[in-house]
Amino acid sequence: MRYAGFLLAFVASWCFAFSGPMAKFLDSAGLTPLEAVWTRMAGAGLLLVAVLAVVRPRALRIPRSRSPFFALYAVMAVAGVQSLYFAAITRLPVGIALLLVYMAPVMVVAWVRLVRNVRVARAAYAGAVVAVVGLGIVVEAWQEVRLDALGLVLGLLAAACSAGYFLMNDSFGDDVDPLGLIAWGMTGAAVVLTPFASPWDIPWGAFTMSVTSAAGGQALPVLVAYLWMVLPATVVAYILGVHAVRRLSAAVGATVASLEVIAGAVLAWVLAGETLGVFQIVGGVILLSGALLAQTRTGFAAKRPAVPASDVRPESPMRTTAEQ
Repeated sequence: MRYAGFLLAFVASWCFAFSGPMAKFLDSAGLTPLEAVWTRMAGAGLLLVAVLAVVRPRALRIPRSRSPFFALYAVMAVAGVQSLYFAAITRLPVGIALLLVYMAPVMVVAWVRLVRNVRVARAAYAGAVVAVVGLGIVVEAWQEVRLDALGLVLGLLAAACSAGYFLMNDSFGDDVDPLGLIAWGMTGAAVVLTPFASPWDIPWGAFTMSVTSAAGGQALPVLVAYLWMVLPATVVAYILGVHAVRRLSAAVGATVASLEVIAGAVLAWVLAGETLGVFQIVGGVILLSGALLAQTRTGFAAKRPAVPASDVRPESPMRTTAEQ
């Protein structure tokens, strides 16, 4: 059972990775990145809400005391990551923006140690750092020389929101149903992004087309690309990701999630005709090594500070030591 959480996180990272290549087909059909994000969040959120309303309505109940948590999750953990990343890439090269966003594992480890005052296994520190180094090689960050102060701030804010996603997934109790949190988080994110995405201006006719991505590769119906982005790359990915964090921790989970970059590069190579160079392969191996290194110790070296018994939720045996 020790590696169940790692397996869930690994599969989730590959599911998330499909979002990039599939979004390229939407881009070729005329949708802007923010419009693609909005359709992704709105479609996934409404689908989950509809399904849960039929098969598991209790999952959609939000305890009154948890309303702020749900609102923060939608704004920061879902909408914040997406919108700030896309704002960052308007002012920074994509490689640098991606590197900044995936500073999240380092931020998570720092938060757990400095704010929660919990001792983190050395493997979690080392794994996070090694993963970031590998990511830097994958994106060939040394070739990107155009930096912008506001862009750097936006990228770091996106990383902070990403770190918040992992920390929040690790911190809620039994009074919150993970499926309900995901469903309302996505729906809420779509609401938050509506003024910026202007869905009334989206070229909806594009979903009847078949296109190839900008880099060439295989032709695909836009509707198929969209449904793939909504189902495996969003609904399945978020569900697996949340349950992975619950079994691992925020520090380890965030480090393993960085494998999405490798998976995305491989899928873009296979589906969208993009090249996969030697730096992507070498950096990918290093990044994977960091994720595996973090996984070697899934727990904290010390227990969390004591809390009143009424506030304690049952812990899985898998969740006695590290943060995702």
